[in-house]
Amino acid sequence: MTNPSTHHPDHHPDRPAENHPGERAPAGLSRRGLLAAASAGALGAALGWTPAFRVPAASAAATLPAPPGFPAGLALYQQAFENWSEEIRIEAAWTCAPQTPADVVTVANWARANGYRVRARGMGHNWSPLLVPDGANVDKMIFVDTTQHLTRATVNAGSPRTVTVQTGCLMDSLVQTLEDAGLGFLSIPFPGGITVGGVLAINAHGSCVPATGESRPAGMSYGSMSNSIRALTAVVWNGGAYVLKTFQRTDPDIAPFLSHLGRAFVTDVTLQVGANQNVRCQSWYSTQVTDVFAPPASAGSSSFARLVDRYGRIEVLYFPFTTVPWIKMWSVAPSKPLLSKKVTAPYNFDFVNFVNQDQSDFVSQIVRGNVSGTPTYTNGQMAVIGSGLIATGTWDIWGKSKNVWLWVERSTLRIVETGFAVITARANVQRVVSEFYTRYMATINAYKANGNYPMNMPFEIRVNGLDKPGEVDGVAGAVSPQLSSLRPRPDHPEWDTCVWLDMGTVPGTPHCDEFYAEMEAWILANYTGSYATVRPEWSKGWACAPGGVWTDTARMAAYRAAMNAGQPAGDDFDAGVAKLDAYDPYRVFSNTFLDTLLP
Repeated sequence: MTNPSTHHPDHHPDRPAENHPGERAPAGLSRRGLLAAASAGALGAALGWTPAFRVPAASAAATLPAPPGFPAGLALYQQAFENWSEEIRIEAAWTCAPQTPADVVTVANWARANGYRVRARGMGHNWSPLLVPDGANVDKMIFVDTTQHLTRATVNAGSPRTVTVQTGCLMDSLVQTLEDAGLGFLSIPFPGGITVGGVLAINAHGSCVPATGESRPAGMSYGSMSNSIRALTAVVWNGGAYVLKTFQRTDPDIAPFLSHLGRAFVTDVTLQVGANQNVRCQSWYSTQVTDVFAPPASAGSSSFARLVDRYGRIEVLYFPFTTVPWIKMWSVAPSKPLLSKKVTAPYNFDFVNFVNQDQSDFVSQIVRGNVSGTPTYTNGQMAVIGSGLIATGTWDIWGKSKNVWLWVERSTLRIVETGFAVITARANVQRVVSEFYTRYMATINAYKANGNYPMNMPFEIRVNGLDKPGEVDGVAGAVSPQLSSLRPRPDHPEWDTCVWLDMGTVPGTPHCDEFYAEMEAWILANYTGSYATVRPEWSKGWACAPGGVWTDTARMAAYRAAMNAGQPAGDDFDAGVAKLDAYDPYRVFSNTFLDTLLP
C-alpha cells in the first residue's frame, strides 16, 4: 500500500553484527546495492532499511579518513544511511552510539575542536534533508545514533502528570509506557517506529481538533507534539565549551528548541500527559469524493467540515482517478460501542502495511517510465482497502488510544510526499479543502490529457489545532514554539486551525516535480490575505521546483517570511534562528541544507 503519514524524522536500522576486524565489505557495490544488499525479494529495500554492513573505525575496510583523536570509550563505525523514501542515501558515514547525554557533550566538544559536524540520527523517517542532504560530503560529519542507548522513559509522580523521555526512545515504546500507567496523549503521529527526538524536531502531529461540544482534557493539547513539552535538556555552547543545559517552558530561550528542525541536539524532554482514553475509529470507503470536498454552499452531512465537527479527528486519503476516498474518523468512546471490534494492539490495517505483487509490478513499471497503468492501479488500491477492511473486520475498531492511533508500519511501501500547513479559521475548513480538491483534479487531468500521470499515491488531508501555550497546563507564561509550523498568529486570533495538505507519489515518477511545483505555487497564491497563510510541513517536500523538491531558495525565503509574519518583534522565526546560532555558534549541529534554510 502506501505510507500516507508522516510525520514526523529518523528511521531505525536493524543492527547487524559488526564485521570482524580486517574483514572487508563486498567490493564494487553501487550506492543502491550497498543499501539493499541485506534485503530479500522484489522491492526488499522498500520493506525496511537494513544497512549492508557496519565497519569499525579500526577495520581495514574503512573507506573514510579516520576522525583524528576521537574520544576513547565511544564505539565508532562506518554505516550506510537511507531516509524513508530512499531518496537521501549516504553510502557510509562515521557513526557513534553514545550511552549517556554526557557522551553527546563529549562528541560535540571534540567536533568543534576538529571542524566536524554532528547529526542526531534516530529512525530517518523523514522526507526532507534536515538530517543530511542526499549525497552530502560526510568526511567531516559524525552521525550520533540515539536509538541504541538514549531510550529511557520515566513517568513522573505528581500533578499535572508528566513523562521524562530521552530522545532516542521510539514512540511505540513511549506510548506503551504511558498506557501501562493509565496515561496518554490526545493525538499522536500514525507511525510508531519513529523517535521522540525526531517527532519533536519537526512539530509532528496526528489529526485532532475539538469536536462540537468537546472540552480539552487536562494535560493534553490539540496542537503538535512539540506543544506538550514542559522542559528539555539540550547540548549548548556556554562561551567556553558545549554543555548540557535544561530549559523550562517559561524560559524565552526554550522557544526555538521546541521544534528546532535539526539545528540543535536535544537529549531529553519532559512532556505533559493526561488520562488515557479509549478511542473508536470508523472507516468509510463508499462516500463520493465530490460530496466530501463539495463547495461550502452545497456541502452536506458527509462533507469534510461536517465530519470534523462531528468527530474532531479525521483523515481523508484520496487516490487520483478514483471516485471514493478512505475516510478515517476517530472519536472518544469510554465504553466499546456495540458494533465495534475491540483491538488490543496497534497496526490493525495490515492490508496496507506490506508490498503486494500489484504494487511491486507497478513500481517496476514506473521505474521503466511506463505510467499508463496509473488509473487501473489507483482504483485497484482502493479496492484493496475496501476488501481489506471487510476481510479483517476493521472498518469499526475500538481500544486504548495507541492501539487505534498507530497504524503505519515500517513495512509499508515507501513513497514521497509534499506537505503544506494551511493556517486559517475553523469556519474556512470546507472552503480550504474544496478549493484544493478542485485545483488538484484540474491539474492532474491537464497532465493526463498529455499522457502524463505524475501522481499515483493518495493525497492526505488532516486537521489540527495550533500550538497554543495556554494548552500547557499549570505553566503560567509558557512560551510559543518559534519554529513550529503550528505557531499561532497573534494578529489573526481567529486563525485557530491547521489543514494539512499532503500529496504522495512513487519517487521518480515522471513529471512529479513539475506537478509539485505547480501545485505549491497555487497553494501559496490561493491561501493568503485575511483568509489563510501557508507554512511547510517540515518533514515533507516543499520549496518545489521542476528540478526537485527543497531546491527553490526563493520559496524558502518566502516561507521564512511567512513564519515571521504577525509575530512580535524579537520573537519571530528569525529571532529563534538567531538564538539557536547563539547556542551553537560553531554550527556543529547543522548541515549544508540547514545553512541555506536557516542562514
